[in-house]
Amino acid sequence: MKIASFHKEFIKVLLMFKYVYSLVFCIVLGISPSFSQHTEEPAAATAAHEEEKFDIGGMIMHHIADEHGWEFTHGVKLPLPIILYTADRGLEVFSSSKLDHGQVYNDYKNEHEHIVRVNADGTVNEAVHPMDFSITKNVATLMLGALILILIFTSVSRGYVKNKGKAPKGIQSFLEPLIVYMRDEVVKPSIGKNYGKYFPYLLTLFFFIFINNLLGLLPGGANLTGNIAITLVLALITFLITNLSANKYYWKHILLPNTPKWMWVIMIPVEVVGVLMKPLSLMIRLFANITAGHIIMLSLFGLIFIFKSWAVAPAISIFALFMSAIELLVAFLQAFIFTLLTSMYIGSAIEDHHAEEHH
Repeated sequence: MKIASFHKEFIKVLLMFKYVYSLVFCIVLGISPSFSQHTEEPAAATAAHEEEKFDIGGMIMHHIADEHGWEFTHGVKLPLPIILYTADRGLEVFSSSKLDHGQVYNDYKNEHEHIVRVNADGTVNEAVHPMDFSITKNVATLMLGALILILIFTSVSRGYVKNKGKAPKGIQSFLEPLIVYMRDEVVKPSIGKNYGKYFPYLLTLFFFIFINNLLGLLPGGANLTGNIAITLVLALITFLITNLSANKYYWKHILLPNTPKWMWVIMIPVEVVGVLMKPLSLMIRLFANITAGHIIMLSLFGLIFIFKSWAVAPAISIFALFMSAIELLVAFLQAFIFTLLTSMYIGSAIEDHHAEEHH
């Protein structure tokens, strides 16, 4: 009951947190000229009565895609280091601000977030292909999320040492019910008696996804867990742990299924495809749900500028607040589901099949 009560308070706190930032997001979008610049022409064009249409698709893709600088709102951009390697020049490091607004620096140009070498006439030098190791917005968010995880759990660890034998305090009391719930209700029932070997990874996986989902909901936040490269790596780690830990019963079920031998030509390919589909489903589910949420929110705010009327802003803002609550729930659920399914996959791979011996 205490854990259930804690979860209710936990959700209330997060909802309040999300509502506040949703309001800030609405205000920032309202005062930001980044949208109005698409709907209002310069003075000369206005005089000529030429009007440019608001490109909502371009706006959405700009906000959910990765970039070499971290733009919080129009005119407020944090430059990030660009790190390039070419065979003729070696390693080169400079600020992303030097390539803003189509500028050329040291013969390099940012072409839709792809750094290319250009010739004197401005054309792309096809003979040179720079290797890009830059710290992009997603990489910076990845580092920030890792730093937050380290700080939080270092603090929790110190709390356990300091309050040994006593009631938890501070952030330790805030996270302990969630950690205990994940251990007793998710990991242990899915994996069994050997859960302790995999629990550190699964707990890290849950909090990594959850924290980065929350960071992505903040104004100016990066769409990290909506980047398919990130979800691919997470799914690949799960795939490797699952299959490298698998016992002989797991592989026997896949390669020598308990069916008539004439059916093996069908069953074995199906089982092998099933092994590959598990991480693929993890990858696509997280990527699709987080990206879809960002697209919906940005589409709602874009409606204000499509209708070109602030009269619709209150109704859209109210609906956006409702969607923000859904997004907050999705942020938790996607971390929970990814961890739960990973636990089940690992559990099925290391399970002892006593049923066969009994049979």
